[in-house]
Amino acid sequence: MSSKEIVLDTETTGLDVREGHRIVEIGCVEIENFLPTKKIFHCYLNPEKKVSEQAFKVHGYSDEFLSQQKKFSEIADEFLDFISEKKLIIHNAKFDISHLNNELSLVNKPKINIKTVTDTLEIAKNKFPGAQVSLDALCRRYKIDNSRRVKHTAIIDCELLSRVYVNLLDQKEPLLDFNNVDQSIKLKKEKNVLYCKKIIRPSEEEIRSHKVFIKNNLKKNYF
Repeated sequence: MSSKEIVLDTETTGLDVREGHRIVEIGCVEIENFLPTKKIFHCYLNPEKKVSEQAFKVHGYSDEFLSQQKKFSEIADEFLDFISEKKLIIHNAKFDISHLNNELSLVNKPKINIKTVTDTLEIAKNKFPGAQVSLDALCRRYKIDNSRRVKHTAIIDCELLSRVYVNLLDQKEPLLDFNNVDQSIKLKKEKNVLYCKKIIRPSEEEIRSHKVFIKNNLKKNYF
């Protein structure tokens, strides 16, 4: 498997794939050594199904707009080529993979093995038991600017998750500007690159939640 990783997100017509809901947007950002490589995959899709009222409130994509987009069958091969042999990084992977595998099965393409996916939601739950671990909550925790995230959009969510992922793994996060991807390439070549290591202090509420979690979930050992 390649050392490159793909941060991936989708938007859909609704929550449950068993109710026939389909994907309306796919966003992918390629990273290598925690830096963006300048390669992205992004597309809107015609789901051939009406967007639920709840989903429309989340992403704002209308049926009229989506009816003018390509169908998943038209982009499936390009999408699979882009993610081939690369680890996927997804927040709440079960949701995205269930929808992606549904789309792939509809066009007779091989499904994605969820065991090969890194789920940042599970990492965050284990790291911060009892705390909020939504993408917005993690951006606040790591002081990542998410002001552009007025609505849920796959490509913006991927850019934010790229930075959250670095922090969740306790890696040094380069001071990157995702609006200027060329800068990320330049940073690799410069010797005097500034790195920041954030020290996140838990709030009083998080400390209390953690104590409750320890009390309720961990057994005492007696020696």
